[in-house]
Amino acid sequence: MTEQSSQSLPPVLAGPILRHTTSDKLTLWLVGSSSLTLRMRLYQEGSGEPEFDRVLTEKEVTRIGFGARACLHLVHVEFDEALPTNTPIGYDLGVSALPSTGAAEGEECWIRDWAPHLCMPGASRPDFVIKERLDRLAHGSCRRPHSAAADGLVRLDQTILEAGTNITERPALLIMTGDQIYADDVAGPMLRAIHSLTECLGLYEEVIQGSEVTDSRALRENPDCYFHREKLLPDIRSNEALLERFFGGVSKPVFTTASAHNHLISLNEVMAMYLLVWSPVCWRLISPQQPALSGEDAEAYRQQQTAIDDFVVGLPRVARALAHLPTYMIFDDHDVTDDWNLSALWESTTYGHPFSRRIVGNALVAYALCQGWGNNPEAFGDIMPSVQELSASAGPGGEFDPVRQDALIDHLLAFERWHYSLQTSPRMVVLDTRTRRWRSETKRDRPSGLLDWEALSEFQQDILDEKAVIVVSPAPMFGVKLIEAIQRVFTFFGKSLVVDAENWMAHRGSASVLLNIFRHSRTPETFVILSGDVHYSFVYDVRLRNRPDRPRIWQITSSGIKNEFPRSLMEWLDRLNRWLYAPWSPLNWFTKRRRMRVTPREPENHQVGERLWNNAGIGIVELDSSGVPTNIRQLNSRSGGTRFPESGRH
Repeated sequence: MTEQSSQSLPPVLAGPILRHTTSDKLTLWLVGSSSLTLRMRLYQEGSGEPEFDRVLTEKEVTRIGFGARACLHLVHVEFDEALPTNTPIGYDLGVSALPSTGAAEGEECWIRDWAPHLCMPGASRPDFVIKERLDRLAHGSCRRPHSAAADGLVRLDQTILEAGTNITERPALLIMTGDQIYADDVAGPMLRAIHSLTECLGLYEEVIQGSEVTDSRALRENPDCYFHREKLLPDIRSNEALLERFFGGVSKPVFTTASAHNHLISLNEVMAMYLLVWSPVCWRLISPQQPALSGEDAEAYRQQQTAIDDFVVGLPRVARALAHLPTYMIFDDHDVTDDWNLSALWESTTYGHPFSRRIVGNALVAYALCQGWGNNPEAFGDIMPSVQELSASAGPGGEFDPVRQDALIDHLLAFERWHYSLQTSPRMVVLDTRTRRWRSETKRDRPSGLLDWEALSEFQQDILDEKAVIVVSPAPMFGVKLIEAIQRVFTFFGKSLVVDAENWMAHRGSASVLLNIFRHSRTPETFVILSGDVHYSFVYDVRLRNRPDRPRIWQITSSGIKNEFPRSLMEWLDRLNRWLYAPWSPLNWFTKRRRMRVTPREPENHQVGERLWNNAGIGIVELDSSGVPTNIRQLNSRSGGTRFPESGRH
């Protein structure tokens, strides 16, 4: 792309996405085709004149170039006067005009000019609402672009549209509980689009060690780039474990990815994927053509193309939903790689090899920039200088300094502030169940606990003496007992990777500490646990057997946004679980939760007795003034859905 043609790019390539938002702070994420000067305006309902109107300062906008024509803008504005609550607040961003906007030179262009798809019908700008208490939440996980299921975020946009000016019907926020992208499970057409966008925007390149390819340019040009990336590892014995960890998905199609052979590797690939899963604008810049492929790969590509085309059609509505709701995120494994940090052996194998360390590190850098920072900007103050140094190191050649890239990755692998809390009513505590794990000291191949003792202690201190708390745990704290039993069996025979043997009860130490937290005398009276991960949805009421009135615990799981469990297998697992772990079953006494009574709720409009809802969509939870869930729903991606009423209230 010539310098002249770069001027024809739209000023904003992705976003804005509304992130951490309170009465005194507003956080936005967006990507521009150049470094932009931004002017912000805020409008109160019914007012034609802005209540806030000024050019944002260098302190309020962090700019990070990651390509010749790609610059990330992290906007974090603090207000001297509190914004009003429980009322719509319109917001707008003005950027200096470019030739592509059709406006006069020097004139500012606003969201309706460069991203009209972000505005609701009849509106000229997006808006948001800051609620005094969390009365309604939207949540979900597992958004796999080439899944045959429809996109639950499109259904969320429909919910916002239907709510209109009725703010009680509008979710207070959206919490995305993991797997916002699938870095390890990428369709051929998506990978082709990633490479087209990389070249269109001149995303910065990098040196790659420990592989048959020397850099990210050679990666795109290699004949094994599509569907056969496992061949890029040198043919040496020390790489056998890496083949299983990063490219072995086809051996375990039920519980994990079956398309790992397109695993993202370079940083520009991961950054391009974030743009393509959140923004319809970037798809308009490219016209990717199918690469030369063998017969079997070509057929897989054509089948995946249909799903990707359907995914792209819904992106304008996805972007609109993310522009209207304060959105919070936390990673799970597929945001980085399948089975990320599963065991101590997994970690030592992966981080001891330069190629796999770079794969994980690049995904973590992209997560920090595209997801983590927006949850809690203050936590990343020590990280951003290293990010800026890496960005500046690209220079005229457009290739990152490998020393600075490795240094940033080392910094992020040691970072311990991915978790965060929201001072909402009720309080929300979001757990990092991926990086602070309780590793087995006796058998390094056994699954690690999802939180180590120190992290669990910090969690307990965070919630002591609260009346009610919302806990976000990517993996359900109280899962399906049969599936956990299957995972234990595979773990016993040394095959934990085959079944993704990750659950809160898999590690004796972390399970014991977690259950003791619920039994503590100063623990909250009400726990609402929001989870995803498993590709089906369910609700459990959980109580202590010897103290049924306190605490009251609800395990609410919504998964996936765009992914589903194999239907026939789901029906058998659900049926067997009901038979084997009925309330009267002696098998319950062999579980670590035997001191707790777990009562599944049956979804409405389902076969009698079934507890698991296997439809992609988005979860909606309504809470009363004391934080107790009064209405728990799962909205299907296309239409319809179900409620999970209390037992006896169908």
